[in-house]
Amino acid sequence: MAKTQPIAVGILGYGRAGCDMQAAELKGREGKFRIAAVCDLIPARREKAAAEHGCKTYARYEDMLADPEIELISIASRSCDHFKHAMLALRANKLVFQEKPLCSTFAEAKTLRAEAAKHHDALFMRHNRRFEPLFQHIREIIASGILGDVFEIKLRRNSYARRDDWQTLTKFGGGQLLNWGPHIIDHALRFLKTPPVSLWSDLKQVAAAGNCEDHLKIVMKNAKGLVVDLEISGGSAIGEPEYLISGTKGALKASGKTITLRYWDPKVKPVKRVASPDTPEAGFGSKDNLAWIEQEIETSPKLKCSMTSVWDYLYEAVRKGKHYPITLDEAVAVMDIISRVKKGTPFAS
Repeated sequence: MAKTQPIAVGILGYGRAGCDMQAAELKGREGKFRIAAVCDLIPARREKAAAEHGCKTYARYEDMLADPEIELISIASRSCDHFKHAMLALRANKLVFQEKPLCSTFAEAKTLRAEAAKHHDALFMRHNRRFEPLFQHIREIIASGILGDVFEIKLRRNSYARRDDWQTLTKFGGGQLLNWGPHIIDHALRFLKTPPVSLWSDLKQVAAAGNCEDHLKIVMKNAKGLVVDLEISGGSAIGEPEYLISGTKGALKASGKTITLRYWDPKVKPVKRVASPDTPEAGFGSKDNLAWIEQEIETSPKLKCSMTSVWDYLYEAVRKGKHYPITLDEAVAVMDIISRVKKGTPFAS
């Protein structure tokens, strides 16, 4: 196949992820990708895919894998089937674009990594929230140094939802750990930069039906002392900022398109402080000369990106041999955290 031709994609599963997200994201990228086939068990979904894309449709996954036209399988099946479906695609010598979660357990993740290595690293992870503009902008602010040494990062995705679909059932890979978890844990690991040296977690079922966790807290710390406190909840009636970053010279909070900053004015040199054993005349210590800058800015990172940018990086990797910025090792590390958090809880599969 010529390197200039669009990548022929076969989408496995034409529901919320396959249709509403993946297929929708490919609109406008026809020069890079072509939806050549869709596989789904439900006839109405196959009819819809054929009408929308003029593509072939399959009721059996094995038949789509046998189609020589298909170059890349984009997996959008239920979470519990991701491991099986990725293994079959790799063994059929297809490229694989894996919707989160990578799989269900750390053991499965390591098996997938080993299998992908046999096929020229043909497995690509769809951690598309790596390219959220807000996440990227916050990383740029931290790297600028205006907050000083960042010592604590709080990540939140809170809502209140009495869900009752398959994602509330353990046997189908339900629960917030395998739903929002891969995205926010991936963010946490990017902030930590090195593997956590300590990890604490708590899982609860609060509002959802089924038998899965819908509220989780994970606290991780790296060797330099940076703490990342993440919370994902379907049982929080009042939310918190998506990000709260604390540094030695300032802090920020952010949600959606707005970032609020408060940090020392770098043009004003602070007075050196020395602790005194004397009894102060009044108050708590002496007056300070800190000059604070307070800003509310719109999310606009220097790296122009969106969550759909993951497709552009995928194309560059497949057609031009460029580095894909989400490594499989990083995706496996996310599954390591998920498995450690679940171990010994009522929600372990």
